[in-house]
Amino acid sequence: MKRRKIDNFYEWRKNAKAKGLIRSEYSAFERNGDLAELIGVVYGDGNIEKFPRTERLIIAANSNAKDFIKRYQDLMRKMFNKEPTLMKSYNSNCMRISVYQNKISERLGIPTGNKSQIKASVPKWIKNNREMLKRFLRGLFEAEGSFSVHKPTSTYKFSFSNRNNSLLKLVFDGLIVLGFHPNLSGYRVQISRKEEVYKSIEELQFRKY
Repeated sequence: MKRRKIDNFYEWRKNAKAKGLIRSEYSAFERNGDLAELIGVVYGDGNIEKFPRTERLIIAANSNAKDFIKRYQDLMRKMFNKEPTLMKSYNSNCMRISVYQNKISERLGIPTGNKSQIKASVPKWIKNNREMLKRFLRGLFEAEGSFSVHKPTSTYKFSFSNRNNSLLKLVFDGLIVLGFHPNLSGYRVQISRKEEVYKSIEELQFRKY
């Protein structure tokens, strides 16, 4: 049927849409803190796959990070108005939170495909609002951030790691806008001043579930 380009379910889908069983239109998401954070976490640990008639959003998480999983499962449920699926990887300690829906990429403003090759950008409604920017950065740091302290050497680190250079630049610039003094080196953006480390963690609400 596929080779002959015959859609065996065309009439069924048409009737289902007419009865409201299948959504035919998808409105834009409300521009709020939840959307800003979702965009951030998708850039950090997410991926959007494209299929012939739908798209799938996947956010990967450590299986032991129960609070992270719950937070973003709840956020996806709220944004997409449907129950996300949890999928445990059989060969790694990874849990995937996923949801299928049309026009996910278009509504989030994030391209489908390999995220390492995506040129990341911050929407103006996030960039020009400090609170939205904090939520956006929170999503990124929740996905790819870390906090460490080595008291014998008085070393404090709040870091974001990623191999996408455009994303590293967004995080670097965003932290500067918030008044911090990060360092960008290799695949890492890092805050090292003790006072700024604790202040940035508090402002972004990092790991505060």
